[in-house]
Amino acid sequence: MAEWNKLAYKPIKEWKDIQLTNLRYVSRFLLPFQPFVQNHPEKSKYLSVRSLKDFQKLPFTSKLDLLPTETNPKRSRDFILQPSIELIRKAWPKSAVLSLGLKKLFGTDVKAELSHEFKPVHIHFTTGRSTSQIPFLYTAKDLETLRESGGRVFETIGATSDDIAINAFPFAPHLAFWLAYNTTTSKNMMTLQTGGGKILGTRKIMDAIENLQATILIIMPGYGYHLLREAVAEKRNFSSLRIIVFGGERVSPGLRRKVKSLLNKLGAKHTKVLSTYALTEAKTAWVQCHEESGYHLYPDLEMIELVDRHGNPVKEGSSGEIVYTSLGWRGSVVTRYRTGDFCKKMIITAPCDHCGRTTPRLHSSIERRSDMVELNLTKVKGELVNLNALHSIMHEIPSIEEWQAEVRKKNDDPYEIDELILNIAFTDEKVRENDMALLQSLLQRDMGISATINSKPLKEVIQLLGLETELKEKRIVDRRKEIRK
Repeated sequence: MAEWNKLAYKPIKEWKDIQLTNLRYVSRFLLPFQPFVQNHPEKSKYLSVRSLKDFQKLPFTSKLDLLPTETNPKRSRDFILQPSIELIRKAWPKSAVLSLGLKKLFGTDVKAELSHEFKPVHIHFTTGRSTSQIPFLYTAKDLETLRESGGRVFETIGATSDDIAINAFPFAPHLAFWLAYNTTTSKNMMTLQTGGGKILGTRKIMDAIENLQATILIIMPGYGYHLLREAVAEKRNFSSLRIIVFGGERVSPGLRRKVKSLLNKLGAKHTKVLSTYALTEAKTAWVQCHEESGYHLYPDLEMIELVDRHGNPVKEGSSGEIVYTSLGWRGSVVTRYRTGDFCKKMIITAPCDHCGRTTPRLHSSIERRSDMVELNLTKVKGELVNLNALHSIMHEIPSIEEWQAEVRKKNDDPYEIDELILNIAFTDEKVRENDMALLQSLLQRDMGISATINSKPLKEVIQLLGLETELKEKRIVDRRKEIRK
């Protein structure tokens, strides 16, 4: 961790040099072991990266390259680094092997080293909305790096070994829980790994926060808001909480304000509410150091680009799609991977105003492409609607306590137009009619659409969302695929 603390404050040129050195290493010593690269028509480009210009000539990849096909049902395996004796002989010159400190090319020590570096021992799965969950494999070396990157998360937020943490992420073979686990254990910190509401239950998690006097709560935004709302109803004392770390979903300014209001009622008047951005494909998460900061990146472990819709690099400070390349990982790795997530801007040159770190930062406003859907709202044509905007709109109206959006076919007829249905729990029946009208006007202003609004009891909306029963809340649900012709 000492090395990371030095890197995080190094002059920009130095960490860029480190990044380029790692990129060259990946090109020469790792990508020769990846079947995807070995079978790629532009293989030579992947194996001869020596400069940033060389790197930017590499083809893009995307989730489509990972999804199974009829002819290749285990396609994701093509992205796993798989060295063999033949490939090692071909890719690693003897001088290079010796420079890595390996005395005998095929001796026992080398086999142990290669096993530690390349043998998969752990699996996570993507949690996106695609039909297939994609496995990403970790080696023993990766698990060490996961622990290191987890420690960086807590260094960034200012946590110490004296803190007491509650990990309320759902227990599953997914990145969120295991990164939180490695984050807390890397700090030698007292932690309760709850498994989330589905495992331990909301009431016992609230008991733990009170009884342990927890100082850090790690939780998904929707479930976190629900838990805090329940805590207020039960007049709990959460005054010990000094940091909440949200992960898994976007945190809008409106949601942050509502969370702050609940925390104030629970006696936690100065709690920092920080969010993270994570990718299963990246095997880690990036966190804010301050509520107004961007997400601090790890330039020795990855290369992050922002590109326009044509794949061209955007100017510094401009918005673009996030493109990820693995530099410090083994097992499953991706190169120039188009995430489908759009970032408002990336700040590269200026040190952080809040912590002084010089590492690059992604702006905290990131939108997932999975929430951009094609809607046929008329008989004439369809249009692309960004349902990400719902998160901000809903939290701008104080009386909206909980909500879910459904995209359906009108009258459940597969030949009819699409419609957006909003299931909403209002806190105050007296203002419900006025706020429903306000909501319709905001939908028209910000999204250019209208919706059918169903007012429902809070308990019913909570059940629809699956806040205490599902791995991931069902905030935006597309039910059109459930209808068969």
